[in-house]
Amino acid sequence: MGLVIKAALGALVVILIGLLSKTKNYYIAGLIPLFPTFALIAHYIVASERGIDAMRTTIVFSMWSIIPYFIYLATLWYFSGVMRLPVALGGAVVCWGL
Repeated sequence: MGLVIKAALGALVVILIGLLSKTKNYYIAGLIPLFPTFALIAHYIVASERGIDAMRTTIVFSMWSIIPYFIYLATLWYFSGVMRLPVALGGAVVCWGL
């Protein structure tokens, strides 16, 4: 899959998030990154270039990423209630990185 196609897919996802954030169902924009758009691309590339076993290893590694992502979301939810948005986002990223 060419780099231009990957970039175009990424741009389309960003546009979709931007459009959805302006609708009455704005919260759906937060679900878009969870849809396996990028995962499908990544898994296809890994399986094509390195084989199914490498893809399966990537899947297991990806499953572990759910824990730090949950920590990010939980801390952002809390921080956004007590801090300004840029500080809350930065704090949530720091917690994600721990």
